[in-house]
Amino acid sequence: MISILILTCNEELNLARCLDSVKWSDDVLVLDSFSDDRTLEIAKGKGARILQNRFVNFAEQRNFGLSHGNLKHEWVLHLDADEVVTPELQREMAAVIQKGEKDAYRVASKMMFQGRWLKHSGLYPWYQVRLGKRDRLAFVQVGHGQRETLSLDHVGTLQEPLLHYFFSKGIQDWLERHNRYSSSEAAHYVETAGNQAIDWMGLFCLQDAMRRQRAFKHWFSFLPCRPALRFLYMFFFRLGFLDGRVGFTYCRLLCIYEYFVVLKIRELRRRKRGLPM
Repeated sequence: MISILILTCNEELNLARCLDSVKWSDDVLVLDSFSDDRTLEIAKGKGARILQNRFVNFAEQRNFGLSHGNLKHEWVLHLDADEVVTPELQREMAAVIQKGEKDAYRVASKMMFQGRWLKHSGLYPWYQVRLGKRDRLAFVQVGHGQRETLSLDHVGTLQEPLLHYFFSKGIQDWLERHNRYSSSEAAHYVETAGNQAIDWMGLFCLQDAMRRQRAFKHWFSFLPCRPALRFLYMFFFRLGFLDGRVGFTYCRLLCIYEYFVVLKIRELRRRKRGLPM
């Protein structure tokens, strides 16, 4: 069996759907960041255990759940409340943990927007390590997201994806979240990424999709005109136009997010130099 660890903060719109998709597990923990809506009521109604902790970042929150959540099983699936586990993914996870060949597994997600899967502009398959052994998988924060501490030879890849309802709370919520995310991305770039060498070999590493994704993201951060390039890359090179109107909308939103990051990098650099804002 697999324990489930779900992060929440005011997730009354998403949590029931997420919990219904993992009702096959006998150990579901909702790690809540002091919600003030019906999140806890829904969690209790669905039979989930509840633990609360002040949110600092995704990595610290997931690590807190691993160390303080009294999780029942050796294997833990890490979820956000706007994600859904399909029956196909559940069966694949059950099969790989029986084999025990790896300590953790990366999972892709299908980003859903206005009832459609963003097959092209959603960068499918974009992987994150989400399934792992409780005593082996831990996370560190990088920018606005988390990254596993395991070496890549201990990490496998699952074929079946999660469903990710990223826009379930509306565009305003997306903009508010990405305003925060852009602050984290800008701070990470100014502190570390801007001083790191580009992994040129990683850009062409066909055997490791995660290394290639990280190398590309780092290389892209050095390019000029990033907002325009982000749109052109997503809409044309990644075939976002095949996703129709919702694809065009999402590519425009990514352009806006990239501009947030660029503006905040400039602001942080001016502040470090003591220049007026």
